[in-house]
Amino acid sequence: MERPPLEVEVVSAERVVWSGEAVNVVARTVEGDIGILPGHEPLLAVLVPCLVEIVTADGRSESLAVDGGFISVANGHVSVLSQTAELGKEISLEDARKELAPIELKAQQGQADDAEIHRLKMLKAQIRAGERATS
Repeated sequence: MERPPLEVEVVSAERVVWSGEAVNVVARTVEGDIGILPGHEPLLAVLVPCLVEIVTADGRSESLAVDGGFISVANGHVSVLSQTAELGKEISLEDARKELAPIELKAQQGQADDAEIHRLKMLKAQIRAGERATS
């Protein structure tokens, strides 16, 4: 028996970034990567800054960058809640790469603080989402 698609919503503090039906959602939690398919058991997990990949019910792929937050799964509904979230196609790869370089160098030298490490992870997620959206 085929299950109905998931109802997915990705919400930032400012707006609903993406909403629709999906057959698969992949994100990274503090415990590792998680994949959500129709019929998934209820779940509440903490996200790290990551790429969220959504395969829509019509087979398209959406890539988003989130700045941590939460993912909730219940009764065929998936909610991704994050302070900031961006669609891959909205991300300026040039700007993200330009901002990434000095922070990455500082991190490699062991001089980055926690906020810079967090920003580094978010920039890497933005770059992955942007690259997937343009490929």
